[in-house]
Amino acid sequence: MALTELRIASRRSKLAMVQTNWVKAELEKSHPGLKITVEAMATQGDKILDVALAKIGDKGLFTKELEAQMLVERADIAVHSLKDLPTNLPEGLMLGCITEREDPADALVVNTKNQAYKLDTLPEGSVVGTSSLRRLAQLRHHYPHLIFKDVRGNVITRLEKLDNGDYDCLILAAAGLGRLGFADRIHQLIPGDISLHAVGQGALGIECVEGKPEVLEAIKVLEHTPTSQRCLAERAFLRELEGGCQVPIGVNTLFEGDQLILTGMVASLDGKRLIRDQASGAARDAEAIGVSLANTLKGQGAGEILKEIFDTVRPEA
Repeated sequence: MALTELRIASRRSKLAMVQTNWVKAELEKSHPGLKITVEAMATQGDKILDVALAKIGDKGLFTKELEAQMLVERADIAVHSLKDLPTNLPEGLMLGCITEREDPADALVVNTKNQAYKLDTLPEGSVVGTSSLRRLAQLRHHYPHLIFKDVRGNVITRLEKLDNGDYDCLILAAAGLGRLGFADRIHQLIPGDISLHAVGQGALGIECVEGKPEVLEAIKVLEHTPTSQRCLAERAFLRELEGGCQVPIGVNTLFEGDQLILTGMVASLDGKRLIRDQASGAARDAEAIGVSLANTLKGQGAGEILKEIFDTVRPEA
């Protein structure tokens, strides 16, 4: 049966709506007769802004409400920043499509008085804003002389806090800044030897209900195979380590010919212990590469580091 209507669930934030409307427009180009509607809503992660993300849980903070809409048949698909989508999905749902990735790097954004500095030259005691334990651990490892302070809110709110002088600089995803029209605020792209990016960062994941081949066929026009292979390796790495989006796990993936090279990192919250290694293989075996690297890092002590972190930041009952 031909698909005549497609209902998209999305977060209400400006970045989420930019991403969802891009997906909507691309699908409309490919399926001119298809009626596409968007249902926007706030998620738990959007509502609780006065507590660090790691303290309120790390799985599904930005996705559960959207998934509920699909499970009760009020939506057919949900558009996510892939880095926010847990690696284990609710029964009945699947990751149907991964779009072409934007630059996955982390970016340094500074306020007016700090324009002369890069990450390596920030004065001792400079206040760096980030809500990511992954960024925090890696930057503490390389720059123990800096002060790190949690920052919540959407990208625009964070930039306002920076410009008001609450922080000397922020670390944000380059892809999100670009999608919101703030690429000119990127002062420095942070190299991977300093900060490996989050699993799936820069890509969009389209989640859908299992058992609806007409929906899956419709959204597959946005699938970007090289991005999908890279992100499937990264997600398998994270899944095997039993990590959520709020743990100090970082990755980088690249192609050399038909070989996929995955770099992965696990660090302690204080940045004093940082384990990093690589695995590679044929791109068609992307998930096996991720599992292999996770097991390598477990053998080097990653499991103990992550257990210690879970015990430290686990939300109170």
